[in-house]
Amino acid sequence: MKKLNILLVTVLSLVFLNGAFAQDGLPIPGYPASRDYPGAHLTPDANTEYKVVFDFAMADDNLDDPYPMLPLLARYVNTLANLGVPKENRKIAVVMHQGSGLIGLKNDQFKARNNGKDNPNIELIRQLHQAGVTFHLCGQGVLARGIEESDLLDEIQVDYWALTTLIELGRQGYVKIGG
Repeated sequence: MKKLNILLVTVLSLVFLNGAFAQDGLPIPGYPASRDYPGAHLTPDANTEYKVVFDFAMADDNLDDPYPMLPLLARYVNTLANLGVPKENRKIAVVMHQGSGLIGLKNDQFKARNNGKDNPNIELIRQLHQAGVTFHLCGQGVLARGIEESDLLDEIQVDYWALTTLIELGRQGYVKIGG
């Protein structure tokens, strides 16, 4: 019986440690991958190229908190990585328009437009970009808000118009989430 208990403790320790180690190597630190569901019918396939565009659109009346879709995006990136989908198969884009475009401002510019408050999104945007996520900002919104490209984080690309970006990415086979 004692040997069985030792074996059980050893097996359980390995199971729990493997889960902890699996989280360590994720592209976005501090954000978990989705939990495993044994026997799930559909799961990401490591050999598939995932083309996903997240449509970020929101009013700009509350920018004090991190943009709510960014943690979901971090979890999605980490889930794909955790399930073995290599970076080159994770084609993930974000199209920002309406108030969401302001999350891409450098901190000094964000503070100037948001009552002196810091931009809570900068670090996560940088981590996501490093993990391969591209950020597209609506050029029409940039013009309407008087934003200069020098006001933006280096990770932000300004496109002609969010609508044309969404259409072009859709034409390239990207699946749209949100919006």
